[in-house]
Amino acid sequence: MNQPNNKHYELLSQHFQSISHFEHLSALGDWDQAAMMPIGGGEARGAAMAELAKHIHSLKTAPMLEQTIAAAELEALNPQQQANLREIRYQYQQANIVPGSLVEAKTKAAYKCEQAWREQRNQNDWQGFRPNLENVLALAKEEAQIRAEALNISPYDALLDKFEPGMTSARLEQIFGGLKSWLPGLIAQVQQKQKHQQHDAIPHASSEAQARLSRDVMTLLQFDFNHGRLDTSSHPFCGGVASDVRLTTRYDEADFTSGLMGVVHETGHAKYEQGLPHKWRGQPAGVARSMAIHESQSLFCEMQLGRGSAFLKQLQPMLQQRLDCNLSHQQLLNIYSRVKPGHIRVDADEVTYPCHILLRFEAEKALVSNQLAVADLPDFWSAQMQSLLGINTDGDYQNGCMQDIHWAVGEMGYFPSYTLGAMYAAQFRVAMEQQLGCMESLVANGKLSSVMGWLEQNIWSKGSLLTTDELVKQATGETLNPEHFKQHLIRRYSV
Repeated sequence: MNQPNNKHYELLSQHFQSISHFEHLSALGDWDQAAMMPIGGGEARGAAMAELAKHIHSLKTAPMLEQTIAAAELEALNPQQQANLREIRYQYQQANIVPGSLVEAKTKAAYKCEQAWREQRNQNDWQGFRPNLENVLALAKEEAQIRAEALNISPYDALLDKFEPGMTSARLEQIFGGLKSWLPGLIAQVQQKQKHQQHDAIPHASSEAQARLSRDVMTLLQFDFNHGRLDTSSHPFCGGVASDVRLTTRYDEADFTSGLMGVVHETGHAKYEQGLPHKWRGQPAGVARSMAIHESQSLFCEMQLGRGSAFLKQLQPMLQQRLDCNLSHQQLLNIYSRVKPGHIRVDADEVTYPCHILLRFEAEKALVSNQLAVADLPDFWSAQMQSLLGINTDGDYQNGCMQDIHWAVGEMGYFPSYTLGAMYAAQFRVAMEQQLGCMESLVANGKLSSVMGWLEQNIWSKGSLLTTDELVKQATGETLNPEHFKQHLIRRYSV
């Protein structure tokens, strides 16, 4: 309970609780337009969501907040209240940087671009998509410049900060430079090792059967269906709020393996949301720490856990029951450990996946700094894919620079979170195994709850009560150490 003399903190708490209610509706509006809304509703929905975004922005920039925050900082707050006040101040400062008119314009442009992208991507229509992307990017660059001047950092760093507070392009270049020094050699080594591996035929599976299988797998992962649901969309995602998590996936009836791991991935996001601290829901301290930490949970679920031998052994009878699939345990292991460069990021194996992020990181930096024009993006993309993965994407826009939804909705600076998340996931596993023993043995012995319990205790329940570095150091004894990711890949693929 708050003490009577903490009246300013209490006022802030109530104000941000109100903001969270509007953000709740905004999150469900986003989910609905991606999963349920007829395409004809896009223009009106975009206008409504822009109005809502402008209203949320006005609440976060309310004139009374500056003095109230300053007064609350003088009150006798406990450490958790101090952490919440820190996050309140951060949200207030971030919101005050950008004018409400730009927030509204960005939301409208993003809705228009995303709605068009669905059809344009399917039709490989780069020329139709390009002007929409140029409009969204122009607004993103306007925001980046405003944020950069306010924070005294580079425009791209200002966009990174939205998703990963404190991260800089210089730090990323150091981390990614390390990756580039050893990853190409590992990819070549593993491909050589696997070159005689048999490629097993994957049976056809209806979308309906895959949907039933997905629910079984989510149940195995202890997803709470009383506070969430699974639907389909053009691009898989996890949205909604902690008490009502909305997952989506997409199914390929010719290859169920991608959709299955997509569900495992999104369930990792959902478990994090469902595990956030109940006491702090509706408060800034109660939300996910950062997008890299969020991605660490989805990639822990998919890569560390989902592609492991013990978990695949538990999936095997489910595949038999739901899909009439007779793939053996070894065949499943071969499928989910196969390293093969491909066009699509979300379908990539975990060894080649960072290459997709390296490409997008370089593209984003160049686009934001005006060193790359949108018109030249396809040629840049093809050259990078050829260099990193030996793949030519000339003329194949839907499997090239149009494949992701992120830029269509203005999310520049998000992509590095994926590889940072993979690194955090490997580091979390090392720390978990130091305390609980081998994770594969835990899963094989029916102790998946122990794995989930460690994540809940050390990651989920912390919300944003700690900074990213504090969270990671408290859980693992050190801040981000990319060496754990390297050793994970070596142990799994080349030993």
